[in-house]
Amino acid sequence: MRGDWMDAPLRYDRSYVYRLYEPKDPPERTIVALHGSGADEAAILPLARMLDQKARIVAPRGRILQNGERRWYRKLSPITFDQSSVRLEAETFSGFLDGLRRDGVTDPDRTLFLGYSNGANLVAATVLLHPGTIRQAVLMRAMSVLEAAPKADLTAARVLILSGATDEIYGSYGAMLGDLLKRNGAVVVQDTLSSGHECGEGDIAYARGWLDSVEGGVPATADAGASRG
Repeated sequence: MRGDWMDAPLRYDRSYVYRLYEPKDPPERTIVALHGSGADEAAILPLARMLDQKARIVAPRGRILQNGERRWYRKLSPITFDQSSVRLEAETFSGFLDGLRRDGVTDPDRTLFLGYSNGANLVAATVLLHPGTIRQAVLMRAMSVLEAAPKADLTAARVLILSGATDEIYGSYGAMLGDLLKRNGAVVVQDTLSSGHECGEGDIAYARGWLDSVEGGVPATADAGASRG
């Protein structure tokens, strides 16, 4: 468990299979990392490590297996989703986070959520459905999957949303999600990178700068909105 992230052991609770990576030194931050559809926890671990090599990392595996694809909730089409599944999985994920907090693995004030695509969407749904559970998140290639999002007090939430300029299906949805979160009080930065639906080093470099601004006390409230190379 203390070593390369590839050695992070699989763990099990009543809800999830997950990996827990512990750095050599006591961490100042925990990253909870959620993979995209068709992948598992191993796919998101390298990105989490790139973002903060000193962090503890919790990487759960999506519970849904649909048409041979590992997911976080059931889909009906590429842009429509089973609403009962979304709500049930957000509730289950919130309960999982409560357990991590009780066990001392996470501290809500020192935990960053990193989500890609399908995983980012579940994080966003949990932010809206269970206010206060998630206070800081980096969402890559995200959209809102809730058809009737509830009103919520998200004034404690700080969210970075990164979309892809050539992401033909999902690229336009990041700004819509950002507007939804802001209407409920979250502090949101949304930007579009010169990429497609894939994510990588450009996203991580941007996220590091955003974290520095948030943790340095610099207000991060502007929608940059410009494509970046």
